Amino acid sequence: MSMKATNTKPRKRHKVDINPYLLLAPALIIMICIVFIPVAKALISSFQSYDLRYPNRTAWIGLKNYVDILTANKNFWPSFGRTLIWVFFGVGFQFFFGFLLALLLNQKFKFRGEFRSLQMIPWLTSGVLIGLIWRWMYNGELGVINDLLIKLGVLDKGIDFLSNVSLAMPMTIITLVWQGIPFFALMILAALQGVSGEMLEAADIDGATKLQKLFRVTIPSIKNTLFVTLLLRIIWVCNSVDIILNLTGGGPAKATTTIAVLTYQEGKVLNLGYASAMAIIMTVLMLFAAIPYLRSTFKQS
Repeated sequence: MSMKATNTKPRKRHKVDINPYLLLAPALIIMICIVFIPVAKALISSFQSYDLRYPNRTAWIGLKNYVDILTANKNFWPSFGRTLIWVFFGVGFQFFFGFLLALLLNQKFKFRGEFRSLQMIPWLTSGVLIGLIWRWMYNGELGVINDLLIKLGVLDKGIDFLSNVSLAMPMTIITLVWQGIPFFALMILAALQGVSGEMLEAADIDGATKLQKLFRVTIPSIKNTLFVTLLLRIIWVCNSVDIILNLTGGGPAKATTTIAVLTYQEGKVLNLGYASAMAIIMTVLMLFAAIPYLRSTFKQS
């Protein structure tokens, strides 16, 4: 009998290239330090009675903070309703006027480049400074808005817009809209640059009107950009506190207190466990806004 020789040559091991991991490591470390660790700490704190004024009295209390917020806190649900108004009208008007501005800036006209740069000024200005500027503009005695309305004969005397319970939220939303229009204009304008010229020419040949080209060619071509931009802005506006705090401080009579502002106020009095629970609730609520995007992303992949 003859025995077949067996191949005893060792297999080559696949060499792992660690360079991509090394390049990603700094960003990953930063994300862990400034995002994941604080979120984990906030989540743990939300289950504790954690007050910085009495650090030695910290105790694990389970879901008590969440139950108190959802059932016993008289300010939470009104603040939730105001948050919906703040986001719906704030982001809605930002998107509408930003879309119109992007369409305008996409046309060819003299000094187009200069206008594209200047329109970014509100977005580049800090929220604190915007709040201070508009608070002066809304002032009942010295504000430029009241002065203009009086000169036009609309008002007989000045109105302190931010001290009026009925007007404080609309005026705050106007300020937010003014700040956010450039963001939508910039993102949508960038997307418009990628719309196929051949498709637009084909629509012209078929006799399509401008509105038909807009709704049947342009918008379908940039729908992903519109969706992501809206989602990002909704999340940012939900979390924003700078404009409200510098305009009204959440008043008058909590008329402009959103959940983000209420969370800030709870944290300001050093009741960090309660504030952390409120922040986690707000995070969960915002996750619902991200579900449609996540579903569409997984479907495409």
